Amino acid sequence: MATTQITIDQLDKDQIKSFSDFLLSYNKLSELCFIDCVTEFTGRTVSDKEDKCALNCMEKFLKMNQRISQRFQEFQMLANENAIAAAQKLSGK
Repeated sequence: MATTQITIDQLDKDQIKSFSDFLLSYNKLSELCFIDCVTEFTGRTVSDKEDKCALNCMEKFLKMNQRISQRFQEFQMLANENAIAAAQKLSGK
């Protein structure tokens, strides 16, 4: 029972951390694209230029984020393989 509660508590903490990370990323994206794209504050509507800029900004940010995640994953896999190879080498001696 205690182990199950610890697991649930850890799962809740992990979900909260993931959501917090998402919100930080979303807020950064919103701020960067707003600063870069929104230039007209006298009207109530968003111009086509601002709309297109914001869309391109968002796409670039998401593609960059995806690319960084892929590279990190590749690096982690390589590091794990090297650690396993080193451990096998040590245990083989």
